[in-house]
Amino acid sequence: MCGIVGLFLKDKALEPRLGEMLTEMLITMTDRGPDSAGIAIYGSGEDGKAKLTVQSDAAEADFATLADDLGAAIGAPVTLRRNDTHAVLVLDADKVAAARDALTDLRPGLRVMSDGEVIEIYKETGLPKDVAERFHLAEMGGTHGIGHTRMATESAVTTEGAHPFSTGADQCLVHNGSLSNHNSLRRKLKREGVRIESENDTEVGAAYLTWKMREGATLGEALESSLEDLDGFFTFVVGTKDGFGVVRDPIACKPAVMAETDQYVAFGSEYRALVNLPGIEDARVWEPEPATVYFWSH
Repeated sequence: MCGIVGLFLKDKALEPRLGEMLTEMLITMTDRGPDSAGIAIYGSGEDGKAKLTVQSDAAEADFATLADDLGAAIGAPVTLRRNDTHAVLVLDADKVAAARDALTDLRPGLRVMSDGEVIEIYKETGLPKDVAERFHLAEMGGTHGIGHTRMATESAVTTEGAHPFSTGADQCLVHNGSLSNHNSLRRKLKREGVRIESENDTEVGAAYLTWKMREGATLGEALESSLEDLDGFFTFVVGTKDGFGVVRDPIACKPAVMAETDQYVAFGSEYRALVNLPGIEDARVWEPEPATVYFWSH
């Protein structure tokens, strides 16, 4: 049992409030997953630049000279913006692969949460309210985002196991459910060169979509394929640079509700996550159909 929230903004006037609205939705889902929480925010970026969001259990030491050390290693300038146990590294977009390799040697304890032009992922153990406060999530703006509250029924309560998971540039996924064929699929995807760093089945789901899109599929096509290739029960909410997608397995035993207005599209594991959104009383509200892909893009 976990809680998922998602918000895709159509109205630019709401963009400064994205983090505020998502945070309230996330906290409302606390009793569905009180052991950890995370949020992916799609905000602004710079032409020719990419962002690496990293996490450390020893942030004070690891972040102290990280920008200079990494810049020297890749031969290009790097800036660092710290946010509690996380930091956002901004660097030339063509240096991302080199930076990820260099970080393995420079700071072996670092975890890369995400990379891409506009995505930032923040996740930690603890109550959603506490996680939101430590990262000042309510102050963040952006175009769309997804969040997750976790109840760890199959693995340890760790930062590594918290959602969202990102396995491709500006891509992320949150999941409520359980995949039964994730071990065999993990081995296949690793052979295909897809990056998977945890034992969580959700990261395998994210990696599967990354692989399908790398092979030329659109997100919608990748989600359609997941209905055939992934065994188990799942509700996925997926983010890309331009959009936001939702799919449930053919049985659809996990709860989900969506709402759409002229200003936004919203997702929640339960309707109560949506009740304080502006104009919700006039929204079209529905339960996503089983085995049906929903997608919105800017």
